[in-house]
Amino acid sequence: MSDGSRRSLLRIGHKGADAIVGGNTLESFHAAVEIGVDVIELDVLRPRSDFAAVGDWKHASAGPAPGATDELLVAHDWGDAARRQTMTLATTLDAFTKPPLDAVEVDLDLKIAGREDEVVAAIRDRGLESRTMASTMEVSSLRELRRLAPDLRIGWTIPKTYRDWTGNRWARPLLVAGLASLRVRLPAVVRRQAPALGVWAVWVYHGAITPRLVASAHDAGVAVIAWTVDDARRVAALTAAGVDGICTNDPRLLGGPA
Repeated sequence: MSDGSRRSLLRIGHKGADAIVGGNTLESFHAAVEIGVDVIELDVLRPRSDFAAVGDWKHASAGPAPGATDELLVAHDWGDAARRQTMTLATTLDAFTKPPLDAVEVDLDLKIAGREDEVVAAIRDRGLESRTMASTMEVSSLRELRRLAPDLRIGWTIPKTYRDWTGNRWARPLLVAGLASLRVRLPAVVRRQAPALGVWAVWVYHGAITPRLVASAHDAGVAVIAWTVDDARRVAALTAAGVDGICTNDPRLLGGPA
């Protein structure tokens, strides 16, 4: 990615503005727009009814789910969905066709592989192709999305993890060691695999981002989005490193429109 093709830093609200108003809700999305984000990232979740056993989702395959009866949800996980009145993906995307959400782009973060065809159809049915991106940790989903929608901007979320380990004190030594290894390996992984997947961006945990990774991604024509960054000093460091976007729970850290 040449300097001439670089766009200004994308200000991305994680679940809207989750640090201000509970995320994955219209109220949180509206708060993020008021602050001045460019993109709202929200979670797309297959419902519990899609799976016979609780752990089956980890082995879900990309592609249609003909037996599915319940709608796709906007929630991080089933616990999140159970704690509140959860919106469906259809209702949420309807809201992005109307003010004030029609002023921003949206990234759909697919949490579980499968039903990608329904996601693509929901985007197309509302004419949101030019304003919508999709991201996921699931490589099988990336390939299916690329097959279904060659022009859709898709992002590869790295690393693949199913829980937040940063808050566990006992896990910190393992986390530090794992991140050190990932920082060394990731530039080559992204340079080799991201173009083959047809992604426009890699969404990378901010602790794994280095200037070397940013340079490798840009050399491969791929943008780098940092997640989830809730510290002003880290925002400044990542901006200086040349990332293309920052996803945060508190969009106030990213400033308003230029």
